[in-house]
Amino acid sequence: MGAEAVQNLLQSMDLEQECETLREELNETNSETKRKKLTKRIKLLEAFMQSGNKPEWMILTVLPVLPPDLRPLVPLDGGRFATSDLNDLYRRVINRNNRLKRLLDLAAPDIIVRNEKRMLQESVDALLDNGRRGRAITGSNKRPLKSLADMIKGNKVVSVKTC
Repeated sequence: MGAEAVQNLLQSMDLEQECETLREELNETNSETKRKKLTKRIKLLEAFMQSGNKPEWMILTVLPVLPPDLRPLVPLDGGRFATSDLNDLYRRVINRNNRLKRLLDLAAPDIIVRNEKRMLQESVDALLDNGRRGRAITGSNKRPLKSLADMIKGNKVVSVKTC
C-alpha cells in the first residue's frame, strides 16, 4: 500500500539499465520538450549513481524526533504548561504507530491494517507539513497546529558578515 509499494518499486529499479533505456529514448526522439524531460531524468539517475544514494532511501521508515529543547513546555500562570504543537503532532504519530503494531500482533483483517497505515501516514504528513494534504489538524482552540515545516519557515536566519 502507498509508501510501501513506492519503496518496493524504487528498490527494484536498476539505475544503470534505466539510464541506458532513457539514453536510447533520447537518441530516438525529435521533440524538444521530451528531450528536456529525458535529460532531466538521466541527470537525476546519474546523480543517484555518483552519490552512492539509493532511490528507496527517499521513503522514511524511521522518523527522527526533535530533542525536547526544540519543542519545549512553557510554564504558565497557575502551574499549568503550554506545550509545543510539535509534541501533539508527535503524540498522534506515536499513538497511531503503537495501534498499528498492536493490530499487526493481533493479525487484524487487512482492511483494518490498511486503514491504520493510512491514518499513520496522515499523522506523519501533518507532523512534517500540516495542512499541505487537505484539512490541517487543529488543537483544542481550533487553531491549526504548527508543523516542522512551519517551524523552519518561521526561523528565517539572517547572516551578518563581520570584518
